[in-house]
Amino acid sequence: MKYLYDVWVNWFEGEEYGYNVCDYHEWRKTDQIDILEQVPVLYIEKKLYNYIENSLYDLPDGLLEDIHKRAYVRKGVSRRVLDYACIMTDGEKILAINTIGFHIPLQKSRIIPRQEQQVLEYCKQTKPKHFSYVPITEQTQATPVLKMEEHHVIGLTRRERQLKKLLFIALDKLKFTDNRNEIMYWLTEWDVQMADEISDDMLINDVWTLLYQSVETGWSEAHECLCEQMIKGNEFLEKYWELEHEYRHNPAHK
Repeated sequence: MKYLYDVWVNWFEGEEYGYNVCDYHEWRKTDQIDILEQVPVLYIEKKLYNYIENSLYDLPDGLLEDIHKRAYVRKGVSRRVLDYACIMTDGEKILAINTIGFHIPLQKSRIIPRQEQQVLEYCKQTKPKHFSYVPITEQTQATPVLKMEEHHVIGLTRRERQLKKLLFIALDKLKFTDNRNEIMYWLTEWDVQMADEISDDMLINDVWTLLYQSVETGWSEAHECLCEQMIKGNEFLEKYWELEHEYRHNPAHK
């Protein structure tokens, strides 16, 4: 088995989708960086890679067996074994994972460019390994709340992705208020001219969909203003807003 040594990782915890696992150039000085003293490398098939990168479902049993207690993390002078951790690749994309003792990839990270190149060179010398697993289907996948698809965040910075996530959470909460007047209010705040497109017999869900479809693409100052207004009063979301606002205005934290 191929191993990498002294690998820097910046764990993003509980991230279901790979677009939220930031590349090295988006790491921040305030992020907690760990060093994997030793970690196995798995070259796997593209479908399985995508399944792991974009879900929080159980990893294949065979894969777990292959990586069991083969990775170590170093903290100062101490060394600790990790139950299930590895670097995986489909020959193009690369992802480090750690299950923190469970069977799902609860922690995900990218790695630094120099070590990415080492992984890709390894792929030229071998073939992807096959692991049996049950793919996600529409029947087995739980119905999600409003979520961002990859096309919603293409070209956005880390900060913009985080703020867009807050906006989508606010939109999801708005959808379930079942309050036509409130939805109309936010539609008007976004674009007052859109109110002219709303007829009295238009269903509440259709009004909400109009708002959603008008903000789902890109990110702008108008998006940011709407997001800031919609999350007011929600302490949890406001906390994350303030954190991202601080990153914008304090270069030392970037």
